[in-house]
Amino acid sequence: MNKQFIRIGRFIGNDNLEKLFASTVAIVGIGAVGGFATEMLARCGIGHIIIMDFDTVSESNINRQIIALHSTVGRFKTDVMKERILDINPACVIEDYPVQLTDENHELLFSSDIILDCIDSVDAKVSLLSDAWKSGKRIISSMGAALRKDTSLITTADIMDTYGCPLAKSVRTKLRKNGCGKGIECVFSPEAVDFSYKKADEDEEAESGESGRKRMVLGSLPYVTAVFGEKMAEMAINKLLAL
Repeated sequence: MNKQFIRIGRFIGNDNLEKLFASTVAIVGIGAVGGFATEMLARCGIGHIIIMDFDTVSESNINRQIIALHSTVGRFKTDVMKERILDINPACVIEDYPVQLTDENHELLFSSDIILDCIDSVDAKVSLLSDAWKSGKRIISSMGAALRKDTSLITTADIMDTYGCPLAKSVRTKLRKNGCGKGIECVFSPEAVDFSYKKADEDEEAESGESGRKRMVLGSLPYVTAVFGEKMAEMAINKLLAL
C-alpha cells in the first residue's frame, strides 16, 4: 500500500480504500467551499477527480480559499487546484475544466460517481440540481456559508428539510417549480443572518468575474467555509463507501 494512505487504510480497511482509489468525484466551483472539499477528497485517495471553475484567483480570495496565495493570484483556479492534487497524489487522474457551468456542459460532470455542487450562482445551482435529480444522479450541494461565524451549527439535511438559510429557501422554491422533490442532500447552517433573496437577487452589490457574470459579495470567515467543504467531502466519502 502507498505509505501516504496507510493510516486511512488502517481505519476504513484496505477494501474500502481500494473503492476510493476507483471512485470518481466531480466538484464544480473551486472556491472557499469547493477548494477544501477537493483537497480533502484528494487526501483520502479519490482516484479520479473532475474540477470545473471558470474563475481566476484574486487577492480577495486569500482570506478563505485554500488555493489562494499571493503567488497564485491571476491564475485559473482549476490550474492551481490540479497542481495541488498532483502534489498530494501524483497517481490521481484529473479532468480540469476552466469554464463556466452551463446547461450545455452538465454532462462533463455526470461521468462521476457523485457531484459536489459548490457554486454561488442560484440559477446555475438550481439548474444543475434539477438535472441531477431528474437523472437520478447523486449530488451533494452547499448552501450559504457566508455571514456565519458558528461552525457548531453547520449540519446536513435533505434540501427540502432545511431551515434558517435564505439561500436554501430560494433554492427549494425554484426546485419545486422545476418539479423536483426530496433526494438532494446538502450542507447548511441555520445560523441567523441578515439577508434575504427576496430583497436582493444574485446580481446586486456584486463584482464581475472574468466571464462577466456577477456574483454576490458577502462577508465570510475562512474556518466556516472550510468546515462546509470538509463536511461535503465527508458526505461524499460516506456515500461512496455506503457508511
